[in-house]
Amino acid sequence: MSDARQIEAEIYERLSKVIDPELGRSVTDLGMIAAIEATPADANVDTDAYDVTVHVELTVPGCPLSETITNQINGAVSSYTGAQLNTHIEVGSMSRDKLADLVADLKAERKQNPFSKPGVKTRIFAITSGKGGVGKSSVTANLAATFAALGYDTAAIDADIYGFSLPRLFGVHTQPTNLNGMLMPVTAWGVKLISIGMFAGADRAILWRGPRLQRSLEQFLSDVWWGEPDVLLLDLAPGTGDMAISVAQALPNAELVVVTTPQPSASDIAVRSGLVALQVPMKVRGVVENMSYYEHKGEKLEIFGAGGGQRVAEQLTAALGYDVPLMAQLPLEPEVRETGEAGRPAVLTSEGALRTDGIGQTFRGLAERLMAL
Repeated sequence: MSDARQIEAEIYERLSKVIDPELGRSVTDLGMIAAIEATPADANVDTDAYDVTVHVELTVPGCPLSETITNQINGAVSSYTGAQLNTHIEVGSMSRDKLADLVADLKAERKQNPFSKPGVKTRIFAITSGKGGVGKSSVTANLAATFAALGYDTAAIDADIYGFSLPRLFGVHTQPTNLNGMLMPVTAWGVKLISIGMFAGADRAILWRGPRLQRSLEQFLSDVWWGEPDVLLLDLAPGTGDMAISVAQALPNAELVVVTTPQPSASDIAVRSGLVALQVPMKVRGVVENMSYYEHKGEKLEIFGAGGGQRVAEQLTAALGYDVPLMAQLPLEPEVRETGEAGRPAVLTSEGALRTDGIGQTFRGLAERLMAL
């Protein structure tokens, strides 16, 4: 093997470690490296310098993560120290037939909802509430961002078809990439996301019920390439309607997390959302009390009363026959709303790291408790 051929082989080996951020597979396994060409920089001079051209074929033209992928490829090639390399990356896109073959191979690996298979490693938490306005979506967004910041491969489905909020809370304004009918979730703040709110016309009123509503969840599960996330969160619609039943049927291994606020008008209704576990094969993992207090000059003001989260936990424990703990009490903080509406989960710094102060530590504790069993 000539020096040039050896360089090509060693670069290809390095590129096998470059992972496509959407598909979660190496660019070599996906067939994205069409060719590697290494030639002496000057054939007439005895030198260790080579011109190296890497031909890259992205899955779709204008791939939103093309810069990320090419930067990773550049880094992998630059890690080769056996010779001086002048690197050139030529970016194109796969032919229609090649893309169709790739998508067919990926779909063949799944053939069904990937989260219902025996032995699946993904922990699934369905975030529910008895009524709207208790901050369920905010809890979902900040919890998902916390898991991602802690290093978990994290995905989230906005299953609140009527009142979707996750795109706004994560600052998402783009649509999922469509690979011949297979969707790539949008990644924001380290979390893979899908929501009906990402699609054209989603600002119109949605009146789906029954089979059509269930089909929307099935599509989110089966027609989106999730890879193998460590954690999947679902932001459910308030109450115990069609979507809660659909989740139970599609994801029997999901664990419910009930969100409430302290006052009886919210906590009494929240109990009903947890009691759905009596009719479906889902376990209620715990209760989160949101807006528990407002801290002012060192004093905790219980603006919405007190004890709602504990009441829900005790009533669900008694009704379900196993321990349903109160897992967290979250303060009422205007910053949570303001930062979230600006498109960044409040638990994160502007650089995307988990905050080390109160709210960051509270959500870290909640995430760790959820993953403890």
